[in-house]
Parts: sequence; structure tokens; C-alpha cells
Amino acid sequence: MKRMICVLCALCGFIVIRAAVRLPHFISDGMVLQQQSECNLWGWTNAGKNGVIVVTSWDNKEYLAKADKSGRFELKVKTPAAGGPYYISFSDGDLIRKLENILIGEVWLCSGQSNMEMQMKGFKGQPVEGTTEELLNCKDPQLRLFTVKRNPKPQVQDDVTGQWYEAASASVRDFSATAYYFGKALRKTLGIPVGLIVTSYGGSACEAWMAREWLEEDSVKAEWPKYYPDVKFPITDGMVEKLHQRCPSALYNGQLKPLIGYALRGAIWYQGEDNVPRYSYYAKLLKRMVDGWRADWQQGQFPFYFCQIAPYDYSLIQWEGSQFLREQQQMAEKIIPNSRMACLMDAGLEYGIHPRKKRQAGERLAVLALSNTYGVKGLPDFAEYANVEFQGDTAVVAFDRSKEWVYFENGKPDSDLYEVAGEDGVFHKAEAWISRNRLYLKSEKVKKPVAVRYAWKDWAQGDLMHDGLPVSSFRSSRTW
Repeated sequence: MKRMICVLCALCGFIVIRAAVRLPHFISDGMVLQQQSECNLWGWTNAGKNGVIVVTSWDNKEYLAKADKSGRFELKVKTPAAGGPYYISFSDGDLIRKLENILIGEVWLCSGQSNMEMQMKGFKGQPVEGTTEELLNCKDPQLRLFTVKRNPKPQVQDDVTGQWYEAASASVRDFSATAYYFGKALRKTLGIPVGLIVTSYGGSACEAWMAREWLEEDSVKAEWPKYYPDVKFPITDGMVEKLHQRCPSALYNGQLKPLIGYALRGAIWYQGEDNVPRYSYYAKLLKRMVDGWRADWQQGQFPFYFCQIAPYDYSLIQWEGSQFLREQQQMAEKIIPNSRMACLMDAGLEYGIHPRKKRQAGERLAVLALSNTYGVKGLPDFAEYANVEFQGDTAVVAFDRSKEWVYFENGKPDSDLYEVAGEDGVFHKAEAWISRNRLYLKSEKVKKPVAVRYAWKDWAQGDLMHDGLPVSSFRSSRTW
């Protein structure tokens, strides 16, 4: 008799499991939905069901979502202005699944490689500046954090692994420091709930975050295969095992595609270090990635804000030329609509590719979002090189977006950062000074300058500033 009861209990348990609605991990308790939007919700139920009834507590509205032959259902729900907590119930006729503690607010996707992934606790032997103080003061139930587990795959996946957490010392400690500081600044300024979804992987290539078909288009396919001679589509398990996070499309398949459709306000990106050895096509590669993400999400040209890679002595890993990658990132800002770049020329680390100053990275991305997406007035902006005029033996450099004038961080310039060249293309250190909003450069060794450079090297502690923010490294001529 006891045995029969056990069998019946097990059978009932099996039936319950079969009948329950399955949802992606990021559609769950504690999530944040984008405010005043039509938000996509989806999941799976038993094939053959008549559909899933969904009820949203903020308006008590009932939706019916039909399931296809595979059991997948999807629907759009209208969200109100920011607020909560709310709940959503899902019923497939057998069981009701209820998601609780849901907030309505602003949702941002946060992606990239190790400098986006780097947790508040830092990496071993590589701390994040200010961690202890931040963990003592980070509790905020209206800042929600979701981290996608690493998962490069040769085929597209339908879900990711992760969980929503409220901001508290334990959750923030294991969360992206750059993303956290970005979200914290939005929370404090906007005063509404913020949800951050981090999908990143240390050492990942830009190519890994792109769909196969984008990489096979003429705009990029002539470039990247030179650096991946053994990669042929379709990619295989063996290729992923060999290349991991550098395998083209592998992170798109495993860590990005499953998220696509979840309504968001925009995306932030901190990546580029892995692409330094193949910098020459990075601008058009990044543009193709962003175009693809936007087309997939079907939310128009949502904001895309990204960090310029910070200075570092790449000779320590037998690389060089990161200044060319930084230049490509400046070019990307100009060709990607609704995008801006946060400069980190003053926030690098000579002997470490993972700079400690993640607060600067996150807050500068927040400055761009608050100014350009949310219309907050009075925030600073990044000045950028505009042009140079030559007046005899002196070069006069002008800047765009520089209403407050440029200045030297330490009152006087670092003589190693400023250079001029004559027609022979040989650069020499230059005397540098500023008058009003112009940078003047001059060298006794160059009687007739034709080109200028600033911080044009892998490692440089940038000291040219504007309104509290650094100016990017630049060169006036792409010939030298």
C-alpha cells in the first residue's frame, strides 16, 4: 500500500512538473520591466494547450497567449509609469505560476569583456577602487541586478542562467562594478527603479557577440577571417572549446540571443581590448553589431553608450597599438546613430589591463545616458579633437563640445604626451600651452609642423581635460 502511494505521489509530481508554465530565467520574481512600453513576455507550456492566461496586477488586465506546436507562447503587456512592486500570474489551465516583487522602471543591457564583467570584489590580486566603502552603502531594493552565466555555444540557445537580486552588499559584491555604478547614478538622478542585465565574458571578442549572418556580410567578412583561419560556419563544439569567448557568434548564441525581445531602454558596452591586434576594422565591426542588435530587438535605434578602452602597457602581453583601437572607437561614435563614447584616458593602469577606477567608467556612461536619453540638464560633456591650424612654427588645436574650455589636469602638461611632426613624419616632444579654448604646440626641432599627436601610445596618463572629463588621445593625420 505504501509503495502504491509513493508511486501515485511520484506520478502526481510528474504531472505537476509537466503542467507548469516554464519561463526564461530573467522573466521571474524580482525582475524590472521597462516603463510605459509594450513589454514582451514569453515561455513554454505543454504542446496542445489552448493557451496561457496572463494577468498583470498594475491594471488587472487579462491576456490570452496561444501556444504553438512546440508549446512556446508569447505576448505583449502594456506597462505603466515607474512603480511597484507588482505581480504577474500565468495560468495554463492546470496551475497558476505567480511572479512577485516586480518593479516597473528603466532597463539597461550591459555587455562586453572583462572590464564590464569585473565584479565589485575585483579579480584575484586586482581590486576595484572604493569597494569597501561602496559595499557598506549599496543597499537599494529598487536597483535590481541580473548576471548571465558564461555560456558560449555553437547553436542559438532559448534561455540563460541567472537570477534577479536586489542591490545589497552580497549581490553587489558579485556584480559588475561598471554596471553597478552606472545603475546607481541613474537611480539617484531619476529616482525610479532600475534593472541591469549583465551579459559579458572576460577576453571576449567583438565577433563573438555577433550573429553568423552579420559576419558573412560584405562589410566585415573580408576582414575578420584573416585572424580566424580555422573558423568556418557553422561553428562546432570543437571550435567553441578551442576558442571559447573568442569564437565568432558563440556568445551571441549562448548569452545574447536568449535575451532578445526583453524590453529595454538601451545598452552599455565595455569591450575592445581583445580586438587590439585587429583594430583596423573595429569601427565598422562594432557598427554592424549594434545594427544587428537593434534589428533583433525591434525597438528602433535604442541608445548605445560605450567605454573607450583605458590606457595600459600592452607590451606586457606582447601586443601594441591600442591607440589605434581607441581611434577606431572614436570613429564608431560618429557612424553609429544614437551612440556616445565615454573616455577613460585618465583612468587606466600601466601594469594592469583591468583598471581599478570602475566608478569613473560607470558614472561617465551614466552622464551620457542622463544627458542624451533622459534630457538631464547641466551635466558635463566630453570634448573631442576637431582640427588643427598651423601658424608658422606653432600648431593650434581646436575642440568640439568644449564650452568650458580645455585645461591641464595638473596645471602644467606632461611633456611626453604632446608631439608635433614636420614633413618628414618624425614626431618630437612639443611645448604645450592653452589659451582660452585652444591648445598650442611647438617644438624647436620642427620649424614647420604639419601634424600633431596627443597621448599617442599604449600607456599614457591623460592630462588634457574638459569640464572634469578627459579628452581622448588623437592624431591630426592618419598617415603617421
